[in-house]
Amino acid sequence: MAADVSPSQRLPVLPVPRTLVWVVLAVAAVAFVARLVPEPRTIDDAFITFRYSRNLVEGSGFVYNPGERILGTTTPLYTLLMAAFGFVSGSENYPWFALIVNSLADAATSGLLALMAWRLSGRVALAGLMGVLWAINPVSVTFAVGGMETSVAILWMAAATYAYLTCRERWMIMLAALGALTRIDALIWVGLLLLHHAITCWRAHPAPGRHLTRRVPWKLWTLFVALLLPWFAFSWLYFGQVLPRSLFAKRMAYDVADLQALTRFMQQIATPFSEHETFGVPAIAVGIVLYPGLAMIGLLTAAKRAPRLVPFVAYPWLYSAIFSLANPLIFRWYLAPLLPGYYLAILTGLWALVAASVRSPRRAAGVLTGLGALLVLFLFNAWVLHPDHGPDRPAPGMAWHKIELLYQQVGERLRDKYGVSRSTLVGAGDIGALGYFSRARILDTVGLVSPEAAAYYPVDRSLFMPGMNYAVPPQLVYDQRPEYLVLMEAFIRHGLARDERFLTQYEQMLFIPTDFYGTGMLVYRLRSAHSFAAIPLQ
Repeated sequence: MAADVSPSQRLPVLPVPRTLVWVVLAVAAVAFVARLVPEPRTIDDAFITFRYSRNLVEGSGFVYNPGERILGTTTPLYTLLMAAFGFVSGSENYPWFALIVNSLADAATSGLLALMAWRLSGRVALAGLMGVLWAINPVSVTFAVGGMETSVAILWMAAATYAYLTCRERWMIMLAALGALTRIDALIWVGLLLLHHAITCWRAHPAPGRHLTRRVPWKLWTLFVALLLPWFAFSWLYFGQVLPRSLFAKRMAYDVADLQALTRFMQQIATPFSEHETFGVPAIAVGIVLYPGLAMIGLLTAAKRAPRLVPFVAYPWLYSAIFSLANPLIFRWYLAPLLPGYYLAILTGLWALVAASVRSPRRAAGVLTGLGALLVLFLFNAWVLHPDHGPDRPAPGMAWHKIELLYQQVGERLRDKYGVSRSTLVGAGDIGALGYFSRARILDTVGLVSPEAAAYYPVDRSLFMPGMNYAVPPQLVYDQRPEYLVLMEAFIRHGLARDERFLTQYEQMLFIPTDFYGTGMLVYRLRSAHSFAAIPLQ
């Protein structure tokens, strides 16, 4: 396909300076170390993927609960990758497998972003700044150490973009397919990239005499479909569905206020470098004007100097618009994919303004370096030297995982002290860490891996605690009768906790005081001949 590209779509061939090679290696090394330092701080959803991976390795199949073919993970490729590590190593240390893979992915992404900035501007200083900003970005680091597939998904996006930028279309297609297999919402950036590529090919053959097949990249589209087809065929035959169940379950179970998603994305767009950690709310008021303005200048600059980067720098706006219109509950990792393209657009806009305002190239480089150092300081200020939980190692302040540590303690206690096994039905609203460490058969009250939960939603609004977006449907518990229930107090305060029927059928075993999601974590057992007093978890 490279031969069909018009000259106007090609970047000038620039000799790669040796300094750039060292810069790329340096930012990659910084990114890798910045993710190893905090050590694993695994997020609940990552444990869902790890349980699928472990069951694959142990021969139970691509399942969460053995014997139940439910597609509850949103990341099939990452699940298989983790399973491969587990199989080869013979270990179950999935949090560390994920950390190593994610650190390598983000190291590669930092290098690719630096190369994009250099090809766009020809400035090594801008390339280094772009790479460093992603290397230490607290959002990226949080979900790398959190075990999520986010780092790998973003790597495919950056790599596909760079392949397109350098006219390697077949590589672009293969990387785009890997992105779609890692996260289904990657189809947003994939669609934008393929649309831009199709327009580029169409414009490369304007003569009316050209055959239509020369103007449409149908061979590459066919390759893309062929790469995705095996998974989707397997998914349909094995699960009876091709889209993860969690996409629909979250829409049904969570109560989301109007414009909640838009508000959250606007906050991220206004403070992309964690300025709110330094200046508080005023940073949002300034940033909501400053950064979109710089990004727009960057988009226009990219359109003139490197048109093939347009999909990458435009993607953050399309991504934000689609999620804002859909208005799902925005989990923290949903915000990470918009940042690489947004960073590149902002820095390009900043570089364009500085270059236009300061005539001396050396002085312009100095100004850009100074402004870049300020952004780096903002990001570092969002890190904590001594977190109050988890390993006592520097980590982003947003890498909060107290609840996962509590679920781990409860899961291990249920397994080791109370004899919970794979045949024991345990109900829970957060199933990741609890399910992974207990190994119990899980009744997911949200419905990510339990389709039977769908019939009990939507939940009566009177059951919601003020400020909360979720409540457990009581009838689900009565009908399914899990032997154990592990729930945050806020999920049942106005429902099960006030219901005499529930209190008659279940007895409280454990109570762990918390200052989040109500007063604590509660563990109940279906009443039997045994009686358990309410005791704190040590």
